Amino acid sequence: MKGRSRGIGGLAARFVVQGVLIGGVAVAAAQPLSRADADRADAKLAFIIETGESRRGHGAGPVLTSVTDRELNAYFEVYGPTVLPEGIVDPRVGIGDGGRVAARGTVDLGAVRRSRERDWLDPLAYVTGSLEVTATGVLNGSNRTGVFQFESATVGGVAVPKSVLQELVRYYTATGERPNGVDLDAPFELPANIRSVTFERGRATIVQ
Repeated sequence: MKGRSRGIGGLAARFVVQGVLIGGVAVAAAQPLSRADADRADAKLAFIIETGESRRGHGAGPVLTSVTDRELNAYFEVYGPTVLPEGIVDPRVGIGDGGRVAARGTVDLGAVRRSRERDWLDPLAYVTGSLEVTATGVLNGSNRTGVFQFESATVGGVAVPKSVLQELVRYYTATGERPNGVDLDAPFELPANIRSVTFERGRATIVQ
């Protein structure tokens, strides 16, 4: 199960880091999360990936898979070290009606600060160590495309502009193939042959 999680974790991690590294929505963590919740999320994410592969190029009827924010939070608690970028720990997400999403996590800001030269006007010039980052926004998924609309963000409890969140997202999503990371304002192709994503409080339903 854990080995498979490394392969499918990018699907869930992408929504957390790209759409939500990321307030209208309470982050779900009122009750202790369970390994059973994590394993349900793992199985559902694996099914989404497998369905996407089997339906590639086929015009079959839609397949719907629902995942709760509780399951996702348990998944990140159990499998986070294998699927999240180093420097992001203890993420929590909350899903609201209409695609509103809230998230928080502890982020190594020192690594981001040291990644380039900064002047005294740069907010990240003064941060060090790991601090809690929160963000809220609206995530829309339709016509095989995702779009994130930023609403607000904080670092260490202090409100910051979108440009600060954008730099954190760019840093933690950069790869050899995409050295500049993810642009928050840019629409992105939904993975795994996902046609659309619908949201209600506490739940996202993936349509393939």
